[in-house]
Amino acid sequence: MVYLTRKEHFNAAHMLYNHEWSEEKNIEVFGKCANKNYHGHNYNLFVTVKGNPNPETGFVMNVKTLSTIIQKEVCDLLDHKNLSIDVPELKDKMNSTENLAIFIWNKIVPHLADCEMHCVELWETENIYVRYYGENN
Repeated sequence: MVYLTRKEHFNAAHMLYNHEWSEEKNIEVFGKCANKNYHGHNYNLFVTVKGNPNPETGFVMNVKTLSTIIQKEVCDLLDHKNLSIDVPELKDKMNSTENLAIFIWNKIVPHLADCEMHCVELWETENIYVRYYGENN
């Protein structure tokens, strides 16, 4: 089994705010991330697929194809957007990095052939990132 990772980048804004809580509780739990005027991140995205290399190409997956899928399904949708307003599937959801990684996984998986998704690693800052390995892991 070989693991192939492609790195991409996008910028997006969001707000972490539970509308069922008081403003005080939101600030207590989410701090600056509860800013009602939103805040942004320069996300680094690592998508890892796994499989056996194709005997004819030597590839688990053509990295150009993987990059195209990530660009079309994720970056074009999220880059320079307010996740809480501009992305219909994310509107009115808690747009934590954890939930965003799950969303990205679900956008990419239907487009994979001859390999499997292994991991979505999403870096929100240089100090905060998540890894998502799918629901069955």
